[in-house]
Amino acid sequence: MLEAKQLVKTFGDYKAVDDLSFTIKDGEIMGLIGQNGAGKTTTFRLILDFLKADQGEVLWNGKPLGTSEYDSIGYLPEERGLYPKVSIQDQLVYFAKLRGKTKKEIEPKIDEWMEKFQVKGKKTDKIKSLSKGNQQKVQLIATLIHEPKLIILDEPFSGLDPVNAELLKNGIIELKTKGSCVIFSSHNMDNVEKICDHLIMMRDGRTVLNGKVHEIRESFGRTKVFLDAGLSKAEVEQIQGVEKVIERENRSLDITLSDPEAGKNLFSKATVNGYIPMFNQQPPTLEEIFKLKAGELHE
Repeated sequence: MLEAKQLVKTFGDYKAVDDLSFTIKDGEIMGLIGQNGAGKTTTFRLILDFLKADQGEVLWNGKPLGTSEYDSIGYLPEERGLYPKVSIQDQLVYFAKLRGKTKKEIEPKIDEWMEKFQVKGKKTDKIKSLSKGNQQKVQLIATLIHEPKLIILDEPFSGLDPVNAELLKNGIIELKTKGSCVIFSSHNMDNVEKICDHLIMMRDGRTVLNGKVHEIRESFGRTKVFLDAGLSKAEVEQIQGVEKVIERENRSLDITLSDPEAGKNLFSKATVNGYIPMFNQQPPTLEEIFKLKAGELHE
């Protein structure tokens, strides 16, 4: 279990992390989101003891992280780094040795992990011969192959297409099921929403959202309605409590409500003649909430 308690880190007059606290239990995934400069990478560096906190502490299973625990950590920095003239196999064995594993332990796993992430190439190929996407996957394998108990991923989906992002998500979830504790940052709210048990949003070093993803969404109210009922955009706009209506190519409507209670009047009007293909009232998406909270900065 990873615990951060009232972390504070300043650089001169700039407070990069301001009273940050959270707990991630074994077998849980926490997403850390926020605009560039929000304090995400600084938080990771505080956890790893790359930076010393001005206040607060980080505990792993109730104790400060020490050198004996470092071998059980998998860390993927935002700035990647591989040796271009070294083969995939030698690269993975080298990084695994840095984490206390032996060549005998790691070599049998390399084919399995390359297949899992669908790396295009042979394990004897040099890194420089791989595409950028495959280099990214090798870097991810180097982070995860020793099956760390604490996994810290800084923008792991950056540069991955949807297919490869899905492979990474599956890899993270597999380690979660084995009891690993995972924390990652991402600007892709869809990935965060799909795999996170817990979410923290930071802005200017401070926590502005903290909780389970579905609870955070529900706290903003069910203000989104997806409607396919034969009603026109103009008809829906006349209903009290309707704030915005977008008509899609198939003539279905995406509706934003100023008050979730307006959904009842909308439903009554839509179903006046009985069956309709779709009425779905939802809270705002995580991406919409992110934009809303980030936008408050400029108000």
